[in-house]
Amino acid sequence: MEILRRVGLWSIVDTGMIWLAAALAFYGAANGNPVVAAIVLTVAYHVFAVGFQLQGRTWTHTSVKDLVAIAKVVSLAFAVSMSVVVAMTGFVHLEIRFFLFLFIAQLLLIGGTRLMVRLRRDRSQHKAQSQSVRTLIIGAGEAGTQLVQQLQKDRKSDVLPVGFIDDDRKKQRTRLLDVPVLGGIGNLEALVAKTQAEQLIIAMPSMPSVTLQAITKQAVATQLVVKTMPKMADILSGKLSVSQVQEVDVEDLLGRETVQLDLAKIADNLTGKTVLVTGAGGSIGSEICRQIMDFEPEKILLLGHGEHSIYQIHRELEQLESSVELLPLIVDIQDIKRLRDVMQTYEPDVIYHAAAHKHVPLMEANPLEAVKNNVYGTRNVAQVAHEIGAESMVMVSSDKAVNPPNVMGSTKRIAEMIIQSFHEKSNTKFVAVRFGNVLGSSGSVVPLFKEQIKKGQPITITDKRMTRYFMTIPEAAKLVLQAGSLARGGEIFVLDMGEPVKIVDLAKNLIRLSGLTEKEIPIIETGIRPGEKLYEELLTTDELVAEQIFPKIFVGKVTPVEETTLLDYLQTILQLNDREAAEKTIRLANASHIRGDEQIV
Repeated sequence: MEILRRVGLWSIVDTGMIWLAAALAFYGAANGNPVVAAIVLTVAYHVFAVGFQLQGRTWTHTSVKDLVAIAKVVSLAFAVSMSVVVAMTGFVHLEIRFFLFLFIAQLLLIGGTRLMVRLRRDRSQHKAQSQSVRTLIIGAGEAGTQLVQQLQKDRKSDVLPVGFIDDDRKKQRTRLLDVPVLGGIGNLEALVAKTQAEQLIIAMPSMPSVTLQAITKQAVATQLVVKTMPKMADILSGKLSVSQVQEVDVEDLLGRETVQLDLAKIADNLTGKTVLVTGAGGSIGSEICRQIMDFEPEKILLLGHGEHSIYQIHRELEQLESSVELLPLIVDIQDIKRLRDVMQTYEPDVIYHAAAHKHVPLMEANPLEAVKNNVYGTRNVAQVAHEIGAESMVMVSSDKAVNPPNVMGSTKRIAEMIIQSFHEKSNTKFVAVRFGNVLGSSGSVVPLFKEQIKKGQPITITDKRMTRYFMTIPEAAKLVLQAGSLARGGEIFVLDMGEPVKIVDLAKNLIRLSGLTEKEIPIIETGIRPGEKLYEELLTTDELVAEQIFPKIFVGKVTPVEETTLLDYLQTILQLNDREAAEKTIRLANASHIRGDEQIV
């Protein structure tokens, strides 16, 4: 349909140009028969135009070849027209001067209309380019080529590729899709100055995070906005297109190696089983659910207190092509009657307990709520797991349970103690998995920092000396599944969190990745909040375990507390006021530790 419209439009334009040329020739030569000449010439021209497929061409990209084709059509039509006139009137009546004027005018008018279209397109393109984001592409391979092709086709794109960067010397000083390969990554600063680039797109979807980290550090030093292509899995699945570039996440800059799992052992623990996940709508719980799906359990019980979050994860997993039965369950783990009804009905084999209150300052202000959810809720889940004879229960714990000065960490530590106490009297394997902060989880500083940057507000941190251990949500979930498959009962698994990260460095990276400076987005200290520590610990000095039982997973054993002490706490804590409850909770939590000399292997 589009080509018919184009052919019709240019046929009308060319006919007008022929008649205008005839009129100009008559005016210039003061002789000749413009009407007869125009009629004959119009017919001959359109016959040859069809033969050369002239009218169906896209003239926004008029080239020398196109102009040569126009000259051929005009010349052939002109020759035929002269022959017809000679045959009709005789050579003696041929007006040479008139036909010469006619030929030149026709050639200029028809060729000129095409050039005007090309010039208009070039002018608008130049204007668009001047308003576009000048962009360097890292990677002159297949992915980079596809990216540039998509960007050049997309008229709405505001990205202007000004050069490739690639360390392959064979590609340097060549051009791909008319975009030059300028040099290697080592020359990034000079190439940015040369091209006046404002943005960098990393077109290597499978790049290791360590390499990405090194490149991004160079890029942010030049104040470039850094983006990446989507992951290859997202491109192949059709979830995202090549040109849908994304911001580099801080998660990509951790520089951690990819987690290698013992998939057979996890599958043996999960395949064909009924699996219950508490807190299934939360950041950790929902990722655990996503990853469990890969191991084809018979059922996943998506248990949570918030209906919206449970609805969201249920809807997401339902869209996957899978035979796994998904059951969304709205349950408050503090309600043991409801919890018992559900667990007795579905009899889960494996339980992942991720439900918890995790916000340190909020729990410091509401200690009894922290106790009810984190302590009593955990006890309820463990009690019913014991009653129904579940194979295992894995509790998601926290590094804040180590020497906790705050209520939240103390409740997590006491929850670990409860898990240990049930292990002593049950055939169910009760274990806990302890790790640090998870980037992107609820309560993480990253979403807060991003929101502040987006609004142009200063980033607020409590203390520039503060450090934290970080890992990504997928990595944490994978290691939780792996730890569960290794459980014998009674362990606390401690995940290798790598090196601690300064919060202020995290904030600086986010500012730079946004293409801004600390002058534009300053970093302000607000002071340490109640219950916060400057430095988190995964284990105390005398709790260190020398060996890993699996890459990135250490294990220790909780020294059991006297059961009477734990029972006294559980029986009396809710009778106290908030201040007294906080003091007693912190005191009990610091009374027991992991001992590395009792390592379970």
